[in-house]
Amino acid sequence: MDASPIDVMKELISNGIMASINQQIDYDTAAIVVDGMGFEARPVSAPETEAAEAQADVPQWRRLYADEDPSSMVPRPPVVTVLGHVDHGKTSLLDVIRKTHVQEGEAGGITQHIGAYQVTLDDRTITFLDTPGHEAFTAMRSRGAQGADIAVLVVAADDGVMPTTREALAHARAARVPIVVALNKIDRPNANPDRVKQQLADVGLKTDEWGGDTLVVPVSAKTEEGIDDLLEAILLVADETDIRANPHHTAAGTVLEGRMESGRGPVATLLVQNGTLRTGDIVVAGVAYGRIKGMFDPLGKQVKEAGPSRPVTVMGLDEPPHAGDMFEVIKGIKEARVIVQERRDTRQAEEARPAAGFSLEDVFERFKAGETKELLIIVKVDVDGSLEPVVTSIENLATSDLKVRVLHADVGEITENDVNLASASDAVILGFNVEVDPMAARLAEGKGVDVRTYDIIYKLIESVELALHGMLEPEYADKAIGVAEVRRVIRVPRVGNIAGSYILEGIARRNAKARVVRSGKVLAENLGVSSLKRFEDDVREVRTDFECGIRLDGFNDFEEGDRIEFYVRERVN
Repeated sequence: MDASPIDVMKELISNGIMASINQQIDYDTAAIVVDGMGFEARPVSAPETEAAEAQADVPQWRRLYADEDPSSMVPRPPVVTVLGHVDHGKTSLLDVIRKTHVQEGEAGGITQHIGAYQVTLDDRTITFLDTPGHEAFTAMRSRGAQGADIAVLVVAADDGVMPTTREALAHARAARVPIVVALNKIDRPNANPDRVKQQLADVGLKTDEWGGDTLVVPVSAKTEEGIDDLLEAILLVADETDIRANPHHTAAGTVLEGRMESGRGPVATLLVQNGTLRTGDIVVAGVAYGRIKGMFDPLGKQVKEAGPSRPVTVMGLDEPPHAGDMFEVIKGIKEARVIVQERRDTRQAEEARPAAGFSLEDVFERFKAGETKELLIIVKVDVDGSLEPVVTSIENLATSDLKVRVLHADVGEITENDVNLASASDAVILGFNVEVDPMAARLAEGKGVDVRTYDIIYKLIESVELALHGMLEPEYADKAIGVAEVRRVIRVPRVGNIAGSYILEGIARRNAKARVVRSGKVLAENLGVSSLKRFEDDVREVRTDFECGIRLDGFNDFEEGDRIEFYVRERVN
């Protein structure tokens, strides 16, 4: 505008805004100032937002090789994972596919721990990850890997959509992979495909027969009906997704499994996602490295190279890598050692400090820093009637710049699966009138996942709304850590009274706060611990059933029988 900063500040002041010369202001405020000075304001962030959203919808394997020359990319076989409810026939379906589409006589020789296998249909190949279950799928994503290109969701035609089905769907959507539904058990007399298709439509998977965009294929693992149709549907989705790779690039991909084998040492199953892996290549996989000495295909046959989408078992690494680690080929062994040592140092440093997760308070700061454009939320409620009002209210809080997406919503307590999904997706878990499973609570603490529970709906909605505007303040509460009983009062000239005490329970800590309680009445609280001694030694803490001397800041009036309660302030929300 060729306007001086002073003129801009004057215009701000005239609109009641006291801003310094280097202070950031929001778009609406800037638009008012621009309009007041005779210009028209236009946002420049919209294209950036659209680009970020478009980038988020691109599969990870394609983002990873975005700098590849398009002319060098060729179609590669799709990698498929199978998800669904525990009793809906995932394993049976995989067994039938393997039996009918792996060459006769070789199927029995498949290594049971390969973690993946390939099938053929009309001279085209599909790679199936032989680790069904959304827990394994999410564990891979939490390590940064995107093992699958397509997810097959198995739903029983006689049972329908179950809570575990919805969980599996949430994990597949979080990974942003296309979904094909295998409607299994259609041979059963009580099968009701139309009812199940309606249930699928209710969770956002509307079949293409009803005008939707989801392929729902009726199959039977028992009679083998519809198996070829399912494979054709997978290939059709793969063609639409345009899955490609550069076979001439140095190899990179995902670790499916790592283990120790007697006589072979460290063995790893690798899924090549780009390039070609060859015997003799130097590979770094997580914090493992080494030169490939031997390579075997899913049938146990030794091979010298493996192209894109091909799973292989390799020997030669110094230790078994973790499932979900990314692997890549490095030029020299010295460079590999340096990379691995840096990763080990980083991992040790991360393990030494508390897990830094994603909390509601972080949302606005991350948005301002350009690190996120979307708040992902997992919702668990007590009854089905509460689900829709809570989800609708949360989604209506979205702003033009910061979107709100409910990744998964269901009835029941907050479980480990919810925590794993939140950890892999940088999501926040909100519960209404539900408990947190103790194992899930410990897992959330370890992974740094923000879990919040409410018993009033408007409080839940208010927390999200405040977070979106950067106004949510953390809540703290006192947590008792120990209780001491005063057994003797020691008077020290020019120092004050010291309470000779016995720790009844918990821990007395030097850096904690303390309160003095006499006959059930609190005499003083929020007192600092100025001295904590065992005999003549200053100590940081004293545990249950030990004696110690305690001196508190600002309190001298101890009497025998008094209780000193130690507590710390902890963040609860």
